[in-house]
Amino acid sequence: MAFDIEMIKKVYENMPNRVDKAREIVGRPLTLTEKILYNHLWDGNPTKAFGRGVDYVDFAPDRVACQDATAQMALLQFMHAGKSKVAVPTTVHCDHLIQAKVDAVTDLARAKTQSNEVFDFLSSVSNKYGIGFWKPGAGIIHQVVLENYAFPGGMMIGTDSHTVNAGGLGMVAIGVGGADAVDVMSGMAWELKFPKLIGVKLTGKLSGWTAPKDVILKVAGILTVKGGTGAIVEYFGEGATAMSCTGKGTICNMGAEIGATTSTFGYDDSMSRYLRSTNRAEVADAADKIAPYLTGDPEVYANPEKYFDQVIEINLSTLEPHLNGPFTPDLATPISKMKDEAVKNNWPLQIQVGLIGSCTNSSYEDISRAASLARQVADKNLKTKSQFTITPGSEVVRSTIERDGFIDTFHKIGATVFANACGPCIGMWDREGAEKEERNTIVHSFNRNFSKRADGNPNTLAFVGSPELVTALAIAGDLSFNPLTDKLINEDGEEVMLDEPTGDELPAKGFYAEDPGFQAPAEDGSNVQVVVNPASERLQLLAPFDAWDGKNITGAKLLIKAFGKCTTDHISMAGPWLRFRGHLDNISNNMLIGAVNAYNQKTNSVKNQLTGEYDAVPAVARAYKAEGVPSIVVGDHNYGEGSSREHAAMEPRFLGVKAVLVKSFARIHETNLKKQGLLGLTFANEADYDKIQEDDTINFLDLTEFAPGKPLTIEFVHADGTKDIILANHTYNEGQIGWFVAGSALNLIAAGKA
Repeated sequence: MAFDIEMIKKVYENMPNRVDKAREIVGRPLTLTEKILYNHLWDGNPTKAFGRGVDYVDFAPDRVACQDATAQMALLQFMHAGKSKVAVPTTVHCDHLIQAKVDAVTDLARAKTQSNEVFDFLSSVSNKYGIGFWKPGAGIIHQVVLENYAFPGGMMIGTDSHTVNAGGLGMVAIGVGGADAVDVMSGMAWELKFPKLIGVKLTGKLSGWTAPKDVILKVAGILTVKGGTGAIVEYFGEGATAMSCTGKGTICNMGAEIGATTSTFGYDDSMSRYLRSTNRAEVADAADKIAPYLTGDPEVYANPEKYFDQVIEINLSTLEPHLNGPFTPDLATPISKMKDEAVKNNWPLQIQVGLIGSCTNSSYEDISRAASLARQVADKNLKTKSQFTITPGSEVVRSTIERDGFIDTFHKIGATVFANACGPCIGMWDREGAEKEERNTIVHSFNRNFSKRADGNPNTLAFVGSPELVTALAIAGDLSFNPLTDKLINEDGEEVMLDEPTGDELPAKGFYAEDPGFQAPAEDGSNVQVVVNPASERLQLLAPFDAWDGKNITGAKLLIKAFGKCTTDHISMAGPWLRFRGHLDNISNNMLIGAVNAYNQKTNSVKNQLTGEYDAVPAVARAYKAEGVPSIVVGDHNYGEGSSREHAAMEPRFLGVKAVLVKSFARIHETNLKKQGLLGLTFANEADYDKIQEDDTINFLDLTEFAPGKPLTIEFVHADGTKDIILANHTYNEGQIGWFVAGSALNLIAAGKA
């Protein structure tokens, strides 16, 4: 059964006329991305052509999805907005608060006990406001969305950066902060700068050891972690249509790692097959009727250089399996070169753990291909040399692979099957011995591999690969092993080679789950009570942030000058801190504790200018706040890379930070700062970063003239009395300046002025 089928039919009913009109206005053939965007304009029918990377545009997304860690703050904000029901189909998925430690059954039971208060809160809020609720154990948000809600040509937003996974089913699906989600849930327009377009032409066909994962690993190596910023990546070509729908999802999922707004593929037979296999034939039938509108115009794909801002071409027939990492997802190494790179960089060759699954690679196809390798362990009398774990993406996938014998196959090689949840992928992994911080190597099929990301150990070197490659490497236990060319020694001392992985795109007997884990909301939630215990350490009702006083910010102190990479993991860590995601005061105690202080090269150690002593970043921020002293954060390039978590913006706002001044921002984080009433600014001259000193006092000279396109002038007064005056650029439009003036975007919604 398809959810929200009438909404989907309405989208398809409007699409031909709107796309035809847009094509006429733009005066040329259209990409798939443009067709979806012009079909989702807030005002309905297109009336003008928008400038890529220039025009801010209001859109009307079809749906919203939230995961439990971000849903808490999003729903607390939605409660403050004063609405009785969500305006668009919305779902909440309990997947982040389940820690991987023992096995699926044990870990899920423990999570339900430890986070019962949060799960009950999310369930009751969902029930009250008309939100679909997916219980703990139902699966990871992105896999569940792909199985149930994603549809070709649709537009959705989600409070997780990997919402982009739904591009595998031809959507424009974009990760946002909770405040953006609240706008759409409240019936407001959602604003986005019209994106630039990157086209990736896939020729040839995948075969052998090469998997869809290798496409995005290759693209990440080309574009780097910031090369896709401000752009949507659209894949096309014979290689794209020859690929499975879930393989497309994997590629789109990791598009978040190149900073892309999202990624997408045109509608084709693989999507139709997947829709029908997941009991959504009605959606496939409707899509078939307007199929030409659900992909780019033929002229676009025939001459992509004329229609995209950048074009990349990859021949899948010659593409080699890759491993990316460590510590960054864009350090791409073909498997044939890994041995040399590992030796050159002194990476530990012994692989301690291989982990497959997660929202990125937990499809039936992924698991079946990995299982084909696991079967060879017994067939060839091998022994698995590394620990090996599997994280199914949903209860539907888990039940299906159990029925088809794959879980039994994995158990026979000593593997552990974790709960249907994010687990190690987001740091929710209670890994034995991680506290020793020993240097070690792991390989996984997840999406991110930042320092401390998986197990909290800064000395764990994590490499990202396909499930097939990860499985082979776990069997070998050696980072330098190349399954395409290298032999293994079995238990009889014989040399054997692993056969190429094989598997089925979709289960021959269909997908199966006795209980997928869905809870429908009450028809009328007006009598549902949502109770938050004032003494709770997990949940805290929100108070609105103060409006701007209309004056220049003066006497501000430098809180931290962050050095190098500063992701949202550095600004607001996950892992054990996830338990406080619904309590702004408590979660703020992790603010910027992972950022490196440029002056002493230490983490969580900054100078308190009021005392002259060094202390933890949150402690110094609280000291400034208590004395009524505003503070400023300074950062490097691509500041706020990674997760969409708005806590990384709300915590500084809550602790008295007034502005974040950096060389460049990751898209979602910049928007999150704006939504929370902070000033997100960039150096007009990047070299000015070096002028900022540890004891600086900061004065804004012309904030009272804050206007679109007008840089702000900021004075940095040094301890010796000398000054540097710098220019700071910004991308605020009139509406976003309104958020700053009101204190936050939510304040405008609550006041009925948005």
